[in-house]
Amino acid sequence: MANLAASNHVARVLSAANHLAGVETESRIATSWRRCLVNHKLDPARRGPPQTLTEAEVRHVAEPMEELIQVALPELEDLARVLRDSGYCVNLADPNATMLVSRLPEGDYARMFLEWKIYTGSNFAETFEGTNGLGTALAEQQPIIVHRDEHFREQWGMFTCAVSPLFDHAGRLAGAVNITSCRTDLGRGAHELALAVTTETTRQIERAFFRRHYRTSWVATLPGSDGRGMLAYDDDRRVIGACRNARAALGLTDALLADGIDLARLIQLDDHAGAIADGSVALRRADGSPWGRGHVAPPVRARSQRPLPVPRKRGAERFAGLHKLAGQDPVLIKGVKRLMTVGNLDLPILLHGETGAGKDVFARAIHAASNRARNNYVALNCAAMPESLIDAELFGYEAGAFTGARREGSKGLIVQASGGTLFLDEIGDMPLALQTRLLRVLENREVWPLGALKPVPVDIRLISATHRDLARMADDGTFRADLYYRLRGMEVRLPALRERADKLEVIAQIAHEEAPNCRIAPEAWAQLMAYPFPGNMRQLRHVLRLAGCTAEDGVITEADLDLPPLGGRLAEADHAAAERAVIIEALRANGGRVTAAAKVLKLSRATLYRRIKALKIGLDG
Repeated sequence: MANLAASNHVARVLSAANHLAGVETESRIATSWRRCLVNHKLDPARRGPPQTLTEAEVRHVAEPMEELIQVALPELEDLARVLRDSGYCVNLADPNATMLVSRLPEGDYARMFLEWKIYTGSNFAETFEGTNGLGTALAEQQPIIVHRDEHFREQWGMFTCAVSPLFDHAGRLAGAVNITSCRTDLGRGAHELALAVTTETTRQIERAFFRRHYRTSWVATLPGSDGRGMLAYDDDRRVIGACRNARAALGLTDALLADGIDLARLIQLDDHAGAIADGSVALRRADGSPWGRGHVAPPVRARSQRPLPVPRKRGAERFAGLHKLAGQDPVLIKGVKRLMTVGNLDLPILLHGETGAGKDVFARAIHAASNRARNNYVALNCAAMPESLIDAELFGYEAGAFTGARREGSKGLIVQASGGTLFLDEIGDMPLALQTRLLRVLENREVWPLGALKPVPVDIRLISATHRDLARMADDGTFRADLYYRLRGMEVRLPALRERADKLEVIAQIAHEEAPNCRIAPEAWAQLMAYPFPGNMRQLRHVLRLAGCTAEDGVITEADLDLPPLGGRLAEADHAAAERAVIIEALRANGGRVTAAAKVLKLSRATLYRRIKALKIGLDG
């Protein structure tokens, strides 16, 4: 081994390797250090950047993971937005620790990651870089935090990594979600909270990927597993797939699954007709003993076989998703009514709202309500993709159109969306040159892929979204005025969460989805109602998801709410006013019935009466 610099860090690494006493480090870190020294023959004092793949090599490595990346991207975007202000870089890596997707924070933090080559294409396998969050988590297939000088190589001592491995539909290691921070003012406790959010993001990706892979089969979610234990089975109730957690819980092996084990040998469940209705079913163990309630999702063909409602109900049924999103907010209710009037007309729709207000969710609901619902819904975030890649992604290209292009070419998102809906998020960030090409597509209904000799006809419904003032941009010349008027067939404004008249109901619904086994303490309710949520629905979901993980005894308190300060802490008077508003609104929505309001707020009736008395709320209507 090369000569090692005589530093304290190197001495600690050598001490751990030689089993000397007094090593102040975690056992997993010490074990990894020994692997790096004894098995990998690495030098902790070596300096230099990580191995980095070229753009063409990254595309080659990413190709087998294309479907998983597509499923993971929305969750990674959400995670990056939540953690960006804390200086975290968010990465998705393959099983060999090569970063395939990277989302950098802003400002000086981003410059530091770029300087140290922590971005797409960089490889952080433990065999090359020694102990680090990404490489060690993949080597051990367990979540881990590697905090500053716990890194094997001394040069990485300024970083902290929190990583959760990612497993595919068959329980095989598929990669990892990594977050890395270069902030020196954050203690280990803050990173542990961030790891909890990252691990939950990873589980969400796994669940979505499992459902997508087995979309033509029945999928059962085991009780008490928070969606982590999942089985797939066919119409004859032969189990054909199981995720990693279900395999461990039920002792399933590849051999048993290959034989098509009978579902009844594992679990018993209610009939499928009820499952199609609401997804919730009573499950019993194989011996017939009660197990609790789980969920069953039918295959695509079973969903399409539901009896059609009578014609008079067909419109209401179609727009049920949009009505749910509108809630009790007058602005959104008006927008949904306008959308119902245009029905399936080929009219472009422009959604305007702040970041995190739910534009993508709303666009999906519009697609689901249309006669294009059975065809593709394809989305592109114009702000999240480098300008140099949007052209090829959107319009496609022929084989050999440019260096590094796939041998078979690429259809492009517009062609993929033909017959369905194309959603262009943050359209205001689309480069002017591409705006011209998009305008031609809308006018001529055909696409010219890069390098093509003839156009490809397309039939799309376009939904665009932005948080920018496109009308002003059109006046300023920073956005094409003719394209703006093409996009604005109908404009729907999505109010910010703080502006919604039904904020209480929205919080209650999302709390039920993200922390179903928890109730919210009155003081926490007051803080949630008073907080303006600049990150809107997305921020609210992550706050409640994290709160559900940290809540003790199933009660979410103020301490569980990770709400960034906004120019100082909320005053006690603001808390009292907000709590009073929460209770009054709950009473109003339930006709003044205290018992019903207590149920909505997840409080005992006695506690609610005490708060009503303390806040001097009248019950005389």
